[in-house]
Amino acid sequence: MIKELKEAFRFAASISFWRMAVFWTISLFISYFQLRTNWIFSRRLQSYPRCHPPISESLTPVCIITGATSGLGAAAAHALSREGFFVVLVGRSSHLLSKIMTEIKTQNKGAHVKAFVVNLASFQSILEFKSSLQQWLLDCKLHCSLQLLINNAGILATSSRTTPEGYDQMMGTNYIGPFCLTKLLLPLLKRSPVPSRIVDKESVSGTRFLRSEQYPFARLYEYSKLFLILFSYELHRQLGLMDQPYHVSVNAADPGSVRTNIMREVPSCLSSLAFQVLKSLGLLQSPKNGVSSLIDAALAPPEASGVYFFGGKGRTVDSSVLSHNTKLAKELWDISDNLFMEASLDFKETASS
Repeated sequence: MIKELKEAFRFAASISFWRMAVFWTISLFISYFQLRTNWIFSRRLQSYPRCHPPISESLTPVCIITGATSGLGAAAAHALSREGFFVVLVGRSSHLLSKIMTEIKTQNKGAHVKAFVVNLASFQSILEFKSSLQQWLLDCKLHCSLQLLINNAGILATSSRTTPEGYDQMMGTNYIGPFCLTKLLLPLLKRSPVPSRIVDKESVSGTRFLRSEQYPFARLYEYSKLFLILFSYELHRQLGLMDQPYHVSVNAADPGSVRTNIMREVPSCLSSLAFQVLKSLGLLQSPKNGVSSLIDAALAPPEASGVYFFGGKGRTVDSSVLSHNTKLAKELWDISDNLFMEASLDFKETASS
């Protein structure tokens, strides 16, 4: 008990903790304030209706959800299975994946669900998943394409760890992994006979950072989420330059504050206190309610692309000014693409040796 209290006091004294407690809460208030002011001054909000997925005898739409073993990922899997998608669950724990599959099939007898164990912090694991996915599509006699990819997986690591490729694990899981996965699966999304979509789950984005000798987990988390939205907008821009704009659309979704296990590495007394404060402010949602913006982004009309969904009911807001910096987005894309190519070459060399 004393050891836990000492750890909590040490954690509460860190810059990262106060960055989370103050800046992230303010950022959340700003998003809700933007929703409110948009309604007050224009008497209407930019919103999109949900469209049913294209289901026919020749096509069962396939949806991939990363981080599907709990929280928002599991909630999205439940919701989209009810919409008629063949939901592919991606996660690191085979036990938790089996548990979610059982829960979905119990609640929805006609649900189509498949699970793959994938570590998004490992490029080799992502490559193996692509190969296994393609083989599974062939074995099930499904159309060899994807209709929806939801990059939901994310972690908040409070200590420094590295991926097998040597990158920071939080950055690898939250950004580098989703970038590589999207690049690898993009041909399957383009091959879809109907419009397909990528949804990236975003969160708080930071622009200025404080120096600290401790592991700066808060600002690295902010970096990873900012990078993901920059990637979303740049991919939207590049796809829009193709012969078939909006055949593959890209949207971002911010669920707001949701009670998940994202803070499992934060001392339990502090995470419980944080949830209580957010609840008292009326900001805390359950995964079942918080997933609304993800589903809005996934089921919006095909022409909705490059949009930031927030607040549910198909509503949208403008993301941060920095997230719309096209020069920064292009530079980030080039750097990320180089990492992707290097990892691909390393994997090929390892496989051939």
